Amino acid sequence: MLLLAPTVLALAALTVYPGVWVLWLSLQHRIPIFDVSRFAGLDNYAFLAGDPRFLNAGRATAIFTVASVALEVVLGLTAALAIHAQRGGRRLALSFLLLAWAMPAVVTAKLFEWLYHPTAGLINVALGARSLNWLGDPGLALPAVVLADVWRTMPFVAILCYARLLAIPAELYEAAQVDGAGRLATLTRITLPMLGRILLVAVLFRTLDALRAFDIMFVLTGGGPAGMTETLTVYAYRALFQTLQLGFGSALSVVVFLLVMAVAWAYLKLLRAGTTVAA
Repeated sequence: MLLLAPTVLALAALTVYPGVWVLWLSLQHRIPIFDVSRFAGLDNYAFLAGDPRFLNAGRATAIFTVASVALEVVLGLTAALAIHAQRGGRRLALSFLLLAWAMPAVVTAKLFEWLYHPTAGLINVALGARSLNWLGDPGLALPAVVLADVWRTMPFVAILCYARLLAIPAELYEAAQVDGAGRLATLTRITLPMLGRILLVAVLFRTLDALRAFDIMFVLTGGGPAGMTETLTVYAYRALFQTLQLGFGSALSVVVFLLVMAVAWAYLKLLRAGTTVAA
């Protein structure tokens, strides 16, 4: 207990106390610029239940999370299998793969802002100089943000899968060859089952990150156009720091926290269930 005390104190000071304070703020009407400070009970949460902007932000968050995580898993697994299958140049391939992951999210956002430029952007030039307004068109903005996030975070999934591929015993593949198994059978009967748990861990971490994502869409679109890329975290930021509705913004933050905790709990249940079945 003595050795754990510094860590427990640090967690209490940096996590528990601010968390309790945010929860208390969420039960108040607190707007400092108008000198408003009174207890509100569950009024902020009741307002959220019928707030169209909150529902739109929840929808944008769900679409962004599902689309980005799904693409990251598929592309990351494909990249890991491709690197594992090649005989030479693995270190070079891993270096290029890690380049995107090592880049800060804000830098990635500014990079894609130039790539998406309506007239001079490389993507429009590659499409035959078509002047598509990727970040200003409500139908294209959210897919554009998803693709930028996938480019940055897909290497995380790929590295995890590649590390697990290196740990699969070669004898399993040799036995499959002796039994006459083809590439598809080897992939579906050996490789994917052996990658199951690490893929679940990768999905867990990426889902939690995507639910809390803020920087890439805030820099690229600021939540626009017409709120199409305004996620729950962007909405909470605007309420807390731009309009200084501290109570309402805190209620939004609590909702995001509960959502993240619920998803983490569900994934941990799946991991434990998988461990029990394997045992």
